[in-house]
Amino acid sequence: MDRARHRISVGDYHKMADAGVLGHDDRVELIEGEIVDMAPIGSQHACVVNQLARLFTLAAGEDCLVSTQNPIRLDDRSEPQPDLALLKPGDYMARLPGPEDILLVVEVASSSADYDRGVKLDLYARHGIPEVWLLDLTGNELLVCRDPVGGSYLSIAGPRVGECVRPVLLPGIGWRLAEGKTWSVPF
Repeated sequence: MDRARHRISVGDYHKMADAGVLGHDDRVELIEGEIVDMAPIGSQHACVVNQLARLFTLAAGEDCLVSTQNPIRLDDRSEPQPDLALLKPGDYMARLPGPEDILLVVEVASSSADYDRGVKLDLYARHGIPEVWLLDLTGNELLVCRDPVGGSYLSIAGPRVGECVRPVLLPGIGWRLAEGKTWSVPF
């Protein structure tokens, strides 16, 4: 028998944080009204996220804002924290970025690859995020997911070594995939 689940809103989620129920060090995100524990960040994961943030920032310049492990608000019940979100330039002081602000989401996974491929990818597609890159460090694989329609991505590709990967909404930047790893220096 399935147990009833009590889903909460983003507002309730923030009230819990304000009341101290959720601490600043808690690694959680709100997915479809449920508070979900996030996987711990290991050294490899942190290194790759930092390097990608630096590469995207250098390559994109003023074309976007690179947000690292910060929340985005997809609706009243979902506030995930992707590893990277490339955002349209703007002032997000009064509100979190929403689907209309997001150019690209990048999720870097080691232990969370199945969760990112299933739950998070479906969530992003349902909310119309135009492009998601899933970088699986364990499997040394990059999946480029584009064209969200009807809650899923029509195009899911795994680029090959030597192939250039460019975000659809930021075509001026790109990376050629290097042998032995799924990312390399931009050109």
